[in-house]
Amino acid sequence: MTEMTNESVAALIDRSHRLGADPRNTNYAGGNTSAKGTETDPATGQDVELMWVKGSGGDLGTLKEKGLAVLRLDRLRALVDVYPGVDREDEMVAAFDYCLHGKGGAAPSIDTAMHGLVDAAHVDHLHPDAGIAIATAVDGERLTGEIFGDRVVWVPWQRPGFQLGLDIAEIKTKHPDAIGCILGGHGITAWGDTSERAEANSLWIIETATAHIAEHGRAEPFGPALEGYAALAPAQRRAKAASLAPTIRGIASVDRPMVGHFTDSEEVLDFLASSEHQRLAALGTSCPDHFLRTKVKPLVLDLPAATPVEESIDRLQELAVSYREEYRAYYDRHATSSSPAIRGADPLIVLVPGVGMFSFGKDKQTARVAGEFYVNAINVMRGAEALSTYAPIDETEKFRIEYWALEEAKLQRMPAPRSLATRIALVTGAAGGIGKATAKRLAAEGACVVIADLELARAQAAAAEIGGPDVAVGVAADVSDEDAVQAMVDAAVLAFGGVDLVVNNAGLSLSKSLLETTAADWDLQHDVMAKGSFLVSRAAARVLIDQGLGGDIVYISSKNSVFAGPNNIAYSAVKADQAHQVRLLAAELGEHGIKVNGVNPDGVVQGSGIFAGGWGAQRAAVYGVEEKDLGKFYAQRTILKREVLPEHIANAVFVLCGPELTHTTGLHVPVDAGVAAAFLR
Repeated sequence: MTEMTNESVAALIDRSHRLGADPRNTNYAGGNTSAKGTETDPATGQDVELMWVKGSGGDLGTLKEKGLAVLRLDRLRALVDVYPGVDREDEMVAAFDYCLHGKGGAAPSIDTAMHGLVDAAHVDHLHPDAGIAIATAVDGERLTGEIFGDRVVWVPWQRPGFQLGLDIAEIKTKHPDAIGCILGGHGITAWGDTSERAEANSLWIIETATAHIAEHGRAEPFGPALEGYAALAPAQRRAKAASLAPTIRGIASVDRPMVGHFTDSEEVLDFLASSEHQRLAALGTSCPDHFLRTKVKPLVLDLPAATPVEESIDRLQELAVSYREEYRAYYDRHATSSSPAIRGADPLIVLVPGVGMFSFGKDKQTARVAGEFYVNAINVMRGAEALSTYAPIDETEKFRIEYWALEEAKLQRMPAPRSLATRIALVTGAAGGIGKATAKRLAAEGACVVIADLELARAQAAAAEIGGPDVAVGVAADVSDEDAVQAMVDAAVLAFGGVDLVVNNAGLSLSKSLLETTAADWDLQHDVMAKGSFLVSRAAARVLIDQGLGGDIVYISSKNSVFAGPNNIAYSAVKADQAHQVRLLAAELGEHGIKVNGVNPDGVVQGSGIFAGGWGAQRAAVYGVEEKDLGKFYAQRTILKREVLPEHIANAVFVLCGPELTHTTGLHVPVDAGVAAAFLR
């Protein structure tokens, strides 16, 4: 257990971790926990009653002490006397700042009053699927009494805030035997005199609800199977998902670019295979945490699983137009002069029967979590329909929360995105050297990165070094193999939703004279670099065009593409091929907003797989220097007398793809410290 400054805090952190580790208890970043206790006030030397509560935006499963808001209970409870009523509810959140104790800590969340006003030392507010199923059933109040008796009390829907805190505090006072309550349309709250008792009470409510649904629920809560909507075979559905993903990402990125996530989990496929999925999806989600992440409802493809890809794409594009019109109408129905501006009318969840679910967000984690939340919503619908009829809060209340001034303020506090945020990069030959340095730089600038390399283990190790699967993934690819290249691009699309930025870096070299160069030597280098770059660019271009978001293709060519040096005819010839591919593709793909540029390095010895694989020793022999001094030798023959490192190439790639050179295509950037013979003419 992590050492804490207070026993109550230590118990709170441990309890939060246990509750947050199980998705049956609450969703990611959902719910909050609190503890009350005593500390010495350093200003007076006297004891002061405090409350520690999970702050705004934190996650229970990974909560740390710095993620807690710390408030003085006397000041928090005194707010009851100045509470101006529900019409001025939002003012109370600002008032929490005047109740804070000490320095640091997290910002208090909207649920702070619930924890502070309830007369219990420990309080849990959670979003378990089983609990929300009861909370969203049309007869949730009756079910609460039937399932829990007097131990749990029903609370009609009330938007989170100070009034809800007052209501729950009153319930605790009027029902001394109760251990918690079901919050209509929302979740559960439980309490206890000790941390152990609060946790036990929370789990009892969740487990009792789960058991009741299992014992008394209907066998087919989503209705009978819908003919033609059953899940496709795994390989077939993932292939179709990869084919649809670029179009779907384009649909989700009309207002702003999005990163995607795909899941074909059993929950999703079962939901889409059932007769009631369209009705239920149209009702939307209910728990505020759910629809803030997923929008009020998803876009659902209304075609059978075996529908051809082309027909599915046509229908998805039709539905996207309708979705945007309907969302705009939803906004116009409820917006007032003081409402925040519409945040975009694109779907965040797209459901494809037989295939799975695509979810979207400003980064991979947000996209993945949005999908997880919709799975939570499916589970909620299943439970509610098993016992009763699913009846989420109405759209007026959803709008009030989605466009809440407090939610808007939270969004405005988010840090500015990095320059490559939402962009998905595919880098070949990226397990080491220039490729790895490039992948690192792109990830550091906010991109999601697919590390492709001949050896899967090395690709995965490089991806793990750069970041977890929400940042980088490793895939195996022989770029000279057409099927392997398509599989690589499909893997990238399924990992992050699409591709925006392609770096053709995979390569090798054999230093031989004309007479020593065999046909096999020539074919090997041309297969990997000339043919490989062509295959990668062609497969990626299909994705870039289908997305309709523009994009970048960058070739890592070489100074040798324009400089005639000794004993490397195959390598230099293939680099010249790559260099001309840049010009050809720039001319062809420009109409789609796709820029194509190249980088011409020279003398990149450190970290280079080519040099380590024998090329360095061969070139050193040609120039009559020790292999270990080759980098220094190359530096001395340059105008700037500087050694070129992989990071310098990565910098050039970033500049070509970054926000500054938006109008540059067909360019080759030399990164060779100045080799006059390789100046471009």
